[in-house]
Amino acid sequence: METMTRGELAKRTGVSMATLRYYEDSGILPAPGRSSNGYRVYTEDYLVKIKFIKDAQSLGYSLKEIQDTLQLLSQEDMEKETLKTLVRERITDIQKHIDHLEQLQINLARLLHTPEDDIDNYIQSFRVQKKEP
Repeated sequence: METMTRGELAKRTGVSMATLRYYEDSGILPAPGRSSNGYRVYTEDYLVKIKFIKDAQSLGYSLKEIQDTLQLLSQEDMEKETLKTLVRERITDIQKHIDHLEQLQINLARLLHTPEDDIDNYIQSFRVQKKEP
C-alpha cells in the first residue's frame, strides 16, 4: 500500500498540515503509522477519511459528530441501516432548524408592521438622557 507524508497528504486533500495535526490530536483521525526514521506515514485510506470529514463539515456536522460517525464506521459490525439511521436523524435535525428559522422570519416580518410611534418609543427607551450641569 502506498504511503505519504503529512505534507503530501495535506497537498492531496487541500487541508493544512496544522488541521491534520489537530484532527490527529483530537482523535478525529487515528494516529498514523511511523516510518523507520520516525516520520508519520499516511495510507490511502486517510484520503477517504479526510474527504468524509470535509463533506460532513459542508453538510453542517460538527467535528464531534464527525468523530463519532468515523468511530462507528470503523467498527467491523457497522451496518448500512445504522448509517441510514444517522442520516435520517440529521435530516430531522435540519428540518427542525429550518422550521425554527421560518418562525423567526415570520416574527421579524411582523415587527415591520409595528406602528411608527411604537418604534419611535422603543428606540427612545435606549437613549441616555444627558444630565445638565
